[in-house]
Amino acid sequence: MAYLGNAARTKEVLAKYNMSAKKKFGQNFLIDSNVLEGIVEAAGVTDKDCVLEIGPGIGSLTQYLAEAAGKVVAVEIDKTLIPVLSDTLSEYNNVTVINEDVLKVDIEEIVNKNNEGKPIKVVANLPYYITTPIIMKLFESGAPIESVTVMVQKEVADRMSAPPGNKDYGSLSLAVGFYADARAVMDVPPSSFIPQPGVGSAVVKLSRFLEPSVKVKDEKYMFEIIRTSFNQRRKTLSNSLSNNPSLGVSRQEVQDALLKMGIDEKARGEILSLEQFAELSDILQSRGAMLN
Repeated sequence: MAYLGNAARTKEVLAKYNMSAKKKFGQNFLIDSNVLEGIVEAAGVTDKDCVLEIGPGIGSLTQYLAEAAGKVVAVEIDKTLIPVLSDTLSEYNNVTVINEDVLKVDIEEIVNKNNEGKPIKVVANLPYYITTPIIMKLFESGAPIESVTVMVQKEVADRMSAPPGNKDYGSLSLAVGFYADARAVMDVPPSSFIPQPGVGSAVVKLSRFLEPSVKVKDEKYMFEIIRTSFNQRRKTLSNSLSNNPSLGVSRQEVQDALLKMGIDEKARGEILSLEQFAELSDILQSRGAMLN
């Protein structure tokens, strides 16, 4: 098997199909075999696993996954890559390619059909412009997912694991922390891709918790509070939350809730932990408008 994880083979395949990376799909093809092997190793893929790959591209990572996994289901939005994948993955009978937008497919249905509803592992070199929506769709889908090992923009990787008070701390940090334990695996330089992105990348492994890390009466209400808190980071919580009509709370009610929690009434969202956001949500929900 002539692996695609190098510049020469990748250029050869692109030339054969008269193709180039499409900017609208955020395509950057991995050409570093050490990184590809590192992703599969970090994901802990074995021949007992069914792996969902998002954005296989020309199949560089898919080849390594197919060697290690029992089954690989790859979801690719770009229809022009489907014949390329048929070619580069022709030696593997354990790979299924689905030509769909991953943000529109039913993840749970894919798991039921391909792994009898048992937990899968997700592995992907994600398009940077839709990283967060994909991560959130995976966690909110209700599908049984054991872990998500992804290549993302370094800045996004930092945000996933940032603690309260850190400049990178925000709604993504809290959302990831609610569903999973985030572990940085490796940094990846622009030279590992064709074409080279303008920023550094990183591989992160998100190991899904069996239960969410905090208990809260209404997850949706809490996440609306979190999103609102970071929409305008420099605003105090009492100002930002009271300005969101869907939360149905006044400035004074937010200040009273914060004081009840022992937090300064002029606090901003960036200092609150996930546990504190859950507590704030439960207090405000009792007097606010419940989200449907």
